[in-house]
Parts: sequence; C-alpha cells; structure tokens
Amino acid sequence: MEYLEFELPIKELEDQLGKCQIIGEESDVDVTETCKQIEKKLVATKKEIYKNLTPWQRVQMSRHPNRPYTLDYIKALCGDSFLELHGDRNFKDDKAMIGGLGKIGDQSYMIIGQQKGYNTKTRQYRNFGMANPEGYRKALRLMKSAEKFGIPVITLLDTPGAYPGLEAEERGQGEAIARNILEMTRLKVPIITIVIGEGASGGALGIGVGDKVLMLENTWYSVISPESCSSILWRSWEYKEQAAEALKLTANDMKKMKIVDEIIKEPLGGAHSNRDKTFLAVKNAIEKTFDELKNLSPKDLVAQRMDKYSQMGVYKG
Repeated sequence: MEYLEFELPIKELEDQLGKCQIIGEESDVDVTETCKQIEKKLVATKKEIYKNLTPWQRVQMSRHPNRPYTLDYIKALCGDSFLELHGDRNFKDDKAMIGGLGKIGDQSYMIIGQQKGYNTKTRQYRNFGMANPEGYRKALRLMKSAEKFGIPVITLLDTPGAYPGLEAEERGQGEAIARNILEMTRLKVPIITIVIGEGASGGALGIGVGDKVLMLENTWYSVISPESCSSILWRSWEYKEQAAEALKLTANDMKKMKIVDEIIKEPLGGAHSNRDKTFLAVKNAIEKTFDELKNLSPKDLVAQRMDKYSQMGVYKG
C-alpha cells in the first residue's frame, strides 16, 4: 500500500496496529484493549484527514497509483460480457482509448474511456492515458455504432490531457476533439459521463459531453492541470497548490457551478481503499441515471443536452 504525504499519520497508526497484533499473536500478553484504542484513533484520524482535503490533495488522490482505472471498472461492472472493439478505420488502434460493448445488469452499453498503465511498461503501452487523434476517432466510431443500434453510451474520463506530440497535431488532434464534441451534442442515445480520475483539458472533453455528467468525490475536472497552470502564471511548478485552489477544479466546485450533475461518494480513504464499494457506488449511479434518461425520445434527449451546455457560464446580473 502506497501512502501520500498527507496520509503519513495514517501509516504510522496502521504500523502501530500491525505491531500490536503481532505482539498479541506471538506472546501471552493481552493486547486487545491497546489494539482497540489504536483502531479507534485510526478511524478518527482518517475522518479528520479526508474530511479536510485541499484541492491539491484531491488532485493527488485522483492520481494515486492504486486507484482503479477504466479497465478495472469495466471488469467489475461487466464481468465477461465486455467485448472490446479496436481501431478508427483510418490510421490505427489507440491503446490509450478503450471502447467496446458490455452489459451492466440486463442493459447493454457502449463503454468508452481512457486507460492508464500500472507500471512503466504498461504506461508506455497506454501512452500514459493520453489519446492521439485516432483514439478520439475510434471513440466517435463506437458512439455512432451505438446510436445506430439504440445502445446508450457510458464514457469514463481519466486523462492528464490529449497527447500533445507533433505527430498528433499533424494528424489533426484539435479537429478530432472538436468533431467529437460536436457529434456528441447531437447523438440520439443517452450519454452518461463519469470522471473517475483526472479530467484534464480537451483530452477529457473529447469524450466528455453527456446528458448527465458525474464525478467521483476525489477527482478533478479542469481546462488545465495545476502544475501547467503554475508554470504558465508563475514560471515555476512550485505554486501548484495555489493554482489548484484558484482553478476551482474539485467535484464540489464543479457541482456548485453546474458543470457536473452529481458527485459519487467514495469510501473513506478514496476509491482505492475499498474498490468493491467504489464499483458498487458507480454501478448504482449508472443504473439510477439511465432510469432517468431511458424514456426520453431522441429529440428530447438532444434538446435537453443542448440546453444544458448552452446555459453553462450564463449569469444574470
């Protein structure tokens, strides 16, 4: 188990509890009461730390190396029913963008999301979750197939941004993302979007237009990462904490500004601390959201979606 800097008091208590239990097992000393006291203190410390997380600490939580990624959610929600589909029928198959058909309960969905890697080898294979234009074109191809057969779409957002390389720009990165945003606004099937980790810049927006946009509690959604913002404004990464605060990128900020519709509560300690509970919360949120959307006609779906995005950023003085 890896710990972030602000989680070190939790690590200390967990280490103490572990040692206390070993002493109890290896000797005749009764340590039950001591263990109970440490456990009580551990729970209180966890509540205190996770209740008062700063925006920058939430950014760190969203990047936790043990946090579940897109394929983890797909495997947990769909089991063996998921059929991955490959390629954009134009250039190649982008490994940073996952897509395919899967069943959650009795309902079929087209599920699309960015996939990061677990170690150095898979991170390179998945290009750190940063999709190229062919990834966005693959996503659009799958969404249009879903529309053709009347299958609702789920998109899972978790990317530090679209790939900014020269070859990506040569193949039309900006156009591919813009095309997706346009096509998603008028797609005639329900779209449920969930931010499961990092929702950075146009890389997230390229699959981020939804009838309902949900965010897990310890995720972020913004036009730019705190580090990049800090390097532009202050010419240094040292001010990333102030940048995170100023960007208003947390789930609570997004809900307050009506950019997202709902926050999915995470277990105490984050999504990685109790994966099964997280997967169940996401499954329940998907089923509840689909129930709200399934009876709308294609015309009403598109009209509501257009209204939702047209109203963003409009303030009456």
